[in-house]
Amino acid sequence: MQEFDYVIVGGGSAGCALAARLSEDPATTVCVLEAGGADNSIFVRAPLGIIAMVPWGLMNSWHYFTTPQKGFNGRKGFQPRGKVLGGSSSINAMVYTRCNRKDYDGWAALGNSGWSYNDLLPLFKRAENSHCFQDNAYHGNSGPLHVSFVRSPSAVNEAFMKACEETGIPINPDYNGAQQYGISRTQATQYNGERWNAARAYLHANADRKNLTVRTGCHSRKVLFEGLQAVGVEIRCAGAIEQVRARKEVIVSAGAFGSPHLLMLSGIGPAAHLKEHGIAVIKELPGVGQNLQDHVTSSIIFRTPRWKATIGNSIRGAWELLKAVFEWRNKRTGWVTTPVSETNGFVSTCGNTDHPDIQFALLPSIVDDHTRRQHLGHGFTLHTTLLRPKSRGSVTLQSADPHQAPHIDPGFFTHPDDMAVSIKGAQMGFDVILSKAMDSFRGKPLVEFDHRDPKAMEAYLRATCDTEYHPVGTCRMGPDSDPMAVVDDQLRVRGIERLRVVDASIMPNLVSGNTNAPSMMIGEKAADMIKAGL
Repeated sequence: MQEFDYVIVGGGSAGCALAARLSEDPATTVCVLEAGGADNSIFVRAPLGIIAMVPWGLMNSWHYFTTPQKGFNGRKGFQPRGKVLGGSSSINAMVYTRCNRKDYDGWAALGNSGWSYNDLLPLFKRAENSHCFQDNAYHGNSGPLHVSFVRSPSAVNEAFMKACEETGIPINPDYNGAQQYGISRTQATQYNGERWNAARAYLHANADRKNLTVRTGCHSRKVLFEGLQAVGVEIRCAGAIEQVRARKEVIVSAGAFGSPHLLMLSGIGPAAHLKEHGIAVIKELPGVGQNLQDHVTSSIIFRTPRWKATIGNSIRGAWELLKAVFEWRNKRTGWVTTPVSETNGFVSTCGNTDHPDIQFALLPSIVDDHTRRQHLGHGFTLHTTLLRPKSRGSVTLQSADPHQAPHIDPGFFTHPDDMAVSIKGAQMGFDVILSKAMDSFRGKPLVEFDHRDPKAMEAYLRATCDTEYHPVGTCRMGPDSDPMAVVDDQLRVRGIERLRVVDASIMPNLVSGNTNAPSMMIGEKAADMIKAGL
């Protein structure tokens, strides 16, 4: 048995940030428990390595699937989540998006003190080392997280930005600045042509700290309690069952699926559901596992005659990719540096430019079913993502076996407004692709239908939509008046001492964009609160 001041379950985006900040005090001992392995693989460091890790979930991933989704005509959705040091920041598209001011002001308006945009902006800046902008009101240049523009952007993305302008969507130099609305070059968590994940930013830089212990390959089975006080974690590591004790706090940072799963396995959650699986109830909290929200995205795919501008399945494409590997090894430039999502836009289907409801992301490749469905030739894909879905889902237990994946039901398209907005967003995306600026890049669509017909568009979306990899909300933060809140605004689990949840699962509502940067911000915020004795 080992003992530390703080035991953090999960070495993902929030957990890495939290561990680094807490261990700044040499008198404070911190242990990070990560179920996956080290992040030293070339597929993690090389940005294009995402195509080897994500599609089938066979490397560095939990390889989750949803329950059959009625909104997807009964299809099961794919849900890759990072099972590796750095968590999903080690397998994601590296898009650095802080989201919208109104998202966080909305959290604060729900009764969560200290979570407004103005409260959180200093934390985003503290974390960031921007190579895109000089230190200013919105950006920092001295944080551990490197953020850069894409080194070798493809020509199809440049044309897409012009096409957006043609259709009335303005160029926005900085979607993380004063305004989110518009089309922009992607700001990516990269440095010198390599991925800069949360582990690289926060843990590796502090590997010499004697008070910071990082253990990989350790599957957390349950939180240990003495009465209503968390005292440690039971883990399985190298086939052996161990206990890791916490003198001050246990902090669960296992993500929107892992955190509610671990709480329920430990006896915290909906009482009837726990009893159904033979788990003794430590504390009834009906909100554990509820309020699941995720970004649902459409994939608008066109073939292109401009094969050099895209990554594709052809003899010429294979040769270009082979050359790109050597270019990356020698110069850290070229195709291997692409985050795949090279251009990001935030647009509105209702004219509200202060709070866009659709995100565009252009990918210089045919990405059909997460690229698991392959096609010969070359093309490009436009993701049009619904930013603030009204549909809600849940994470529940399959069994009391901690090694069995939970049931994941995002409830995609269960609220009718989500389909209505998604149709409008996808139609806007088609309009951009069909504009003059895209003429030389645009071939035939992969699936031909009348995009102006709402019924035809709905049929296409139900047959092809899936996650944009941003699940949140399953341990939501809220005031005492919210019966479904799992944690308070200091992220303390209600009714339990010395136990917090620190990750994207605490978000009461999904933010308007990618969730990686907000997750690291949550880790930064939690560290400040813990240091302040809150």
